[in-house]
Amino acid sequence: MDPFSFPVPLLLYTGLNILAFAAFAGDKLAAKTRMARSPENLLLVLAALGPFGAIVAMAVFRHKTRHVKFFLVPVFLTVHLFLFFRFQDSFP
Repeated sequence: MDPFSFPVPLLLYTGLNILAFAAFAGDKLAAKTRMARSPENLLLVLAALGPFGAIVAMAVFRHKTRHVKFFLVPVFLTVHLFLFFRFQDSFP
């Protein structure tokens, strides 16, 4: 394998998780400084696409941990892990 070739899906997935982390961090900062907040539905969509980043941000910043809607984030993470282990033989 060429050291400069990296699986594009893995890069995209990593980017989505970083984006989810940044969105939760930004929303926490906005909440503390009373600035415009991110819509909860946007945060949930990002959490569905990048649950690792979202759940880490929720833990680090103690943000959205008591909102019932955000109990879905661990569910999203579980679904991602299930899909990975179910289809890991399909990956190169």
